[in-house]
Amino acid sequence: MNIRIADESDIDRAAAEFLHRLGDHKHVALVGAMGAGKTTLVGALAHALGVEDDVNSPTFSIINEYRDANDEPIYHFDFYRIETPEEAMDLGLDEYFDSGALCLMEWPENVAALLPDDTLTVKLIVDEDGSRTLISED
Repeated sequence: MNIRIADESDIDRAAAEFLHRLGDHKHVALVGAMGAGKTTLVGALAHALGVEDDVNSPTFSIINEYRDANDEPIYHFDFYRIETPEEAMDLGLDEYFDSGALCLMEWPENVAALLPDDTLTVKLIVDEDGSRTLISED
């Protein structure tokens, strides 16, 4: 998968394309530098799925739960502050991963050993012209 996001006004189109290409993946690891737009992308994905709530980074709460248009949960994780696998497990991480719900994860490298085998890793690259590119192997 390779999706270019020209600018912030292009995010809704990119989110729709991403969801179309996502297939059956339920675990999505978003990798990118601070300020690359991971939370903005999660917001666009959530809104494309019918979430009406404001989407913001769960930096301090670690997990935000949203409900899509079908009242199904979407879990948004920000593992930036997680320092050990035990901290993540204390959150009940395996229960979230086993729920069958869409799990969108920022800073997944901090819990890499705990990620499900079927996790789709998506790199969010900031291009020289300020655009963004989503890249994944799948």
